[in-house]
Amino acid sequence: MLDALVVAPHPDDAELGMGGTIALMLQRGLAVGVLDLTDGEPTPLGSTEIRARETAAASSALGLVWRENLGLPNRRLRPTLAARAALAAVIRRTQPRWLFAPHWIDAHPDHTAATRLVAAARFWAKLTKCDLPGEPWHPERIYHYASVHLKVVLRPAFIVDISSTWEIKRRSLECYPSQFPGTAPSPTVLERVDAADAWWGSMIGVARGEPFTSREPIGLRGFGDLF
Repeated sequence: MLDALVVAPHPDDAELGMGGTIALMLQRGLAVGVLDLTDGEPTPLGSTEIRARETAAASSALGLVWRENLGLPNRRLRPTLAARAALAAVIRRTQPRWLFAPHWIDAHPDHTAATRLVAAARFWAKLTKCDLPGEPWHPERIYHYASVHLKVVLRPAFIVDISSTWEIKRRSLECYPSQFPGTAPSPTVLERVDAADAWWGSMIGVARGEPFTSREPIGLRGFGDLF
């Protein structure tokens, strides 16, 4: 039973978009899982075996104890009925309160397909009188993290202060040398992520932040955590 299920198109997307938030939730006692939809291969420096080792190391760096891969095709990810059923089955099995998916506007077709797939699977997961395994389940909310391939500034619904867990996020990203090689010209991907997290943090007066959006209203029972 998970509090949050983070759905990522490829290994490393969860870390890029919300690695600090994942670490923060885990530190606060929440049960968090990551479901990678594909193995992310082929890539120039990677392989299925390399990516699996990197993903295991990154999961350990974050403190994750639940991470699975749905085995869908990289570069050809589609929100098909079969993929929807497979993801809905995971949702029914893990029963998360919240789902996290990539932002719905992106240049990467796998990312936008993943977001459509998450929305459809969330709906299917609650169905009765169907051939899906497990009991019906409907996560309360879908939140969207920023792991985009567009040079745009998103308008977030909220920003999470990850100042205390940013180093954990950095270490998890360093577990993917096949994707973020140290020999890459500056600014590297990791340098750009650092700069973006610092900028988002500055928007709320802290050192580092991660932005999130939501298509549905966000309810508050008080203002104690707002700053």
